[in-house]
Amino acid sequence: MSWKPLFSKALAANPDRLHFAAHSHHLWPDAACEGHMAACHDAMELADHKWGKIMGPVWAKAQGYIAAELKLPDPQTIAFAPNTHDFLLRIVSAICARPLRVLTTDGEFHSFRRQMDRWAEDNDVIVEAVAADTLVEKALLGGHHLIFASQVLFNSGKILNGIDQLASLARPDGPWIVIDGYHGFMALETDLSAIADKVFYLSGGYKYAMAGEGVCFLHAPPRFAPRPPITGWYAAFDDLALPAGNVGYAPDGRRFLGSTFDPSGLYRFNAVQAMLRDAGLSTTKISEHVAAMQRYFIEHDPLPDMELLNPVDGKPHARFLAFKGKNAPMLHKALEDRNIVTDVRGDVLRIGFAIYHDTVEVDRLSGLIREIL
Repeated sequence: MSWKPLFSKALAANPDRLHFAAHSHHLWPDAACEGHMAACHDAMELADHKWGKIMGPVWAKAQGYIAAELKLPDPQTIAFAPNTHDFLLRIVSAICARPLRVLTTDGEFHSFRRQMDRWAEDNDVIVEAVAADTLVEKALLGGHHLIFASQVLFNSGKILNGIDQLASLARPDGPWIVIDGYHGFMALETDLSAIADKVFYLSGGYKYAMAGEGVCFLHAPPRFAPRPPITGWYAAFDDLALPAGNVGYAPDGRRFLGSTFDPSGLYRFNAVQAMLRDAGLSTTKISEHVAAMQRYFIEHDPLPDMELLNPVDGKPHARFLAFKGKNAPMLHKALEDRNIVTDVRGDVLRIGFAIYHDTVEVDRLSGLIREIL
C-alpha cells in the first residue's frame, strides 16, 4: 500500500526531489496544511477570543494524543512551547544547587551541548559527558543534580538503554531525570506509564509527528519543580485575576509555560494525528514500513566503504541510518546537487526514511550513490 497520497502537496511542490531526511525535517502531509488553515480561520473569526478555544479544546486534544502515544496516565502533565530549549531553561532554573552537577551523554544535540558549555564557562554548571552505554553506571554512583539523555542519539541513531533504572534514582529534591525524546517520539513505541511520576520527557512535532515547527512539549512529573523561577504569564493563565505581587502557578504541567506563542503548530499536530488515526497508521505500523525500506537499502549495499553505526537487527530502531566515513560530507553535497536531501553531521551521513518512500525511491537513491562514488 502507498501512503504517498497523504503527502500529495509536498511531493507535487518539488516532484524531482528525493527527500531522505525525514528524521530532520519531515515532509508535511496534506493534513498539516489543513490544520494550519484551521488556525488561520479561527484567528480571523474569533480574533481575541481564539485563546479560549486554543487553551481549551485544541490544547486538550493535543495533550490527549500525546498521552495516548506515551501511555501517560494524566494528559494534564503536558505543557507546550515553541521549542524544547525553553523547557530546558525552566527546568534548570528550578534546581537551586550551584554549580549544577550535570550528567549527560557525549552524543547530545547541539542546543543542549552549547547551553551546557556556555554555563560551564561561568562555572554555573559542571558537566560530565559520558558514552551512552556507561550513563546508567555513572548515574548509579550518585552526586549529580540533573541527568539528561536522549532516548535516541541524534548523531548515531543508537537507542538509550536503562531509562527505567535512571527513573529509579529520581527524587523531587534531586536528582532530576530529563529524557530528550525528539528522535524517539512517534519513532519508537514508548511506554512511560510506570515512570511518569519520576521523569521529565521532552519532544516535539518537527520530526516524526509530521507537524512542523513550533509545537514542542514537556511531560513534567507531579511534585517536581512546582514553581519554576523562569516563567511566563501563561503559567498562571487560570489565575490572571490574582492581586499584584502574587506569583501564581498552574497545578499541572502548565506551570512550565512561557508567554504568548504561535498556536498554529497545535492545530497542525491535531490534524496530522487525526489523519494517522483515520489511515490506521500507528507508530508500530509506520516503523515496520520504515524498517523494510532500511533493510532494502542495506541489501543493495551502496555504501560498502562506510560504517553503519546503527545496524538493523530486528530490534527497535531509529528512523534513520547513520553511515560513518570520510566521504560523508562529499557525498551529502553531491546528493544535494542532484536534489536529493540527506544530512551530514561531521563524518556521519544520515539517511532518513518515511511512509512517503517505497522501493522506487530507494532504488533511485542507491543508483545515484553508486554513480557518485
